[in-house]
Amino acid sequence: MVRFLPLARPWFGLVAAFALLGVALQGVATALDPAPHAYFTSTGARVANVFAFFTILSNLLVGVAHVLLAVDPQRDSPAMRVLLLDAVVGIAVTGIVYNLVLAQTADPRGLHQVANVLCHMVTPLLAVVGWLLLGPRGLVDREVVLISAGYPLAWLAFTLVRGAMIDWYPYPFVDVVAHGYARVAVNCLVVAVLFVGLGFGALALDRRLPGLAAR
Repeated sequence: MVRFLPLARPWFGLVAAFALLGVALQGVATALDPAPHAYFTSTGARVANVFAFFTILSNLLVGVAHVLLAVDPQRDSPAMRVLLLDAVVGIAVTGIVYNLVLAQTADPRGLHQVANVLCHMVTPLLAVVGWLLLGPRGLVDREVVLISAGYPLAWLAFTLVRGAMIDWYPYPFVDVVAHGYARVAVNCLVVAVLFVGLGFGALALDRRLPGLAAR
């Protein structure tokens, strides 16, 4: 719908800027302050390990998807459909899990705190609100929802295999050493169900909400 074009491009650009800024600041904070990632002894290893976090990957997806939308707010392709749904649902899961489960044990300081607010609060809010108000609409169907579930499943598989190899896990709820495989399996199932449930929720809303129509 043409009437949404003047708002859509700057909004998508703003979301992309906050998402990518949060990732960049987290990388800089990790390079400057080794304390939160002291398990990894070199600066390069600590910075590289930042990208093992679901939060960072989801913010990257949001950044990439919204850069593409800022260039063309009505962009549509099979890859774009999966990318955008993974970005929006992934960042929603990030905000929900962090603020309901992880925030009570987190204690970021300095630049880590700024990155934390951007990645866990600002970007999730802006990305989800932007999708609800602007879309673009018509990009979600059952096949897209099912394909998009590959993202969290691949992350969980990578995290568990890597964790078993190096004895380190990015979040307490996937820490097999602390909780055992049975408890972690249940935790992973909850995250997977939340992700797929939000995907089908997006499917139910997609054609009922106003917004910018994809081509």
